[in-house]
Amino acid sequence: MGEVEGFLKYERAELHGRPVTERLADYHDVYEPVDEKVVMQQGARCMDCGIPYCHVACPLGNYIPGFNDMVYEGDWEHALTLLHRDNNFPEFTGHLCPALCEGACSVGLYFDPVTIKMIELKIIERGFADGRVHPQPPRHETGKRVAVIGSGPTGLAAAQQLRRQGHAVEVFERADRIGGLLRYGIPEFKLEKNIVDRRLAQLEAEGIVFHTGVNVGVSIAADDLCRDFDAVLLAGGARQPRDLAAENRQLSGV
Repeated sequence: MGEVEGFLKYERAELHGRPVTERLADYHDVYEPVDEKVVMQQGARCMDCGIPYCHVACPLGNYIPGFNDMVYEGDWEHALTLLHRDNNFPEFTGHLCPALCEGACSVGLYFDPVTIKMIELKIIERGFADGRVHPQPPRHETGKRVAVIGSGPTGLAAAQQLRRQGHAVEVFERADRIGGLLRYGIPEFKLEKNIVDRRLAQLEAEGIVFHTGVNVGVSIAADDLCRDFDAVLLAGGARQPRDLAAENRQLSGV
């Protein structure tokens, strides 16, 4: 725990948007980068609760009090290791997740919650800047082959975990580029595509093979995949969104 009364001493720091005139001229990230010292100070606001509800609320199970304290202490290397333990792609969640952890933060009962999402994003960006995010190829090969259908976040995370266990992994994507929802469903100002490409380079260096323009069941038979691979993982995602039963939903442009 960084400071016992850190949540009393420091106020929550919010992200600041870039000037509107700049944002109108490009499709880059809406927010300005946050100063590292500010993020370290925010780590001090974590109370390291006996029952960390932030950790419980996180769908990935990130051990948030641990990396909050490490950031406060300036131990960015171990904070990155702890973050990557539960999260293959913190840069994606750091930009896109709804921060359920902050909604469950105990500090938020009476004060503003800890800026967990901001801290997470700074950890991974600092890791890339310091050259600490590098390929981790398996130490041995199992001789097993796995086909992953779909290259969205689920397919990519599964492919990386399987590859690091020593399995030969091939990812099949129907679109012409890898990324799924990350590539085609998220606007550039929320997640710049060079961030996706940066992580894909790591996966390729680890030995994952990607196939684009392959519509499984049409351009390649499912039976063929089952024959050629020891296992097949379906990670096609939910391409049909749920409709919104709201007034004027039927109007043009909605």
